Amino acid sequence: MRLEKVVSKALKQVDDDSYVLSLMVSKRANELSAGKKPKIELKKNHNLKNPDIALMEIAEGLIKLETIS
Repeated sequence: MRLEKVVSKALKQVDDDSYVLSLMVSKRANELSAGKKPKIELKKNHNLKNPDIALMEIAEGLIKLETIS
């Protein structure tokens, strides 16, 4: 899926609040960097960075603001 579509879908999950979305992506990317497992299925040789994975998780509704520490 193109990045623009993922961002648009993720924004809908947070009521079009780009500030909240950026906070969520940042916090979730930090969690992934610390060793948490992604909630989406990744291809074996993926070249996605942690913020990309976080954005995709949010777009799919797998991550909510309340669930990010």
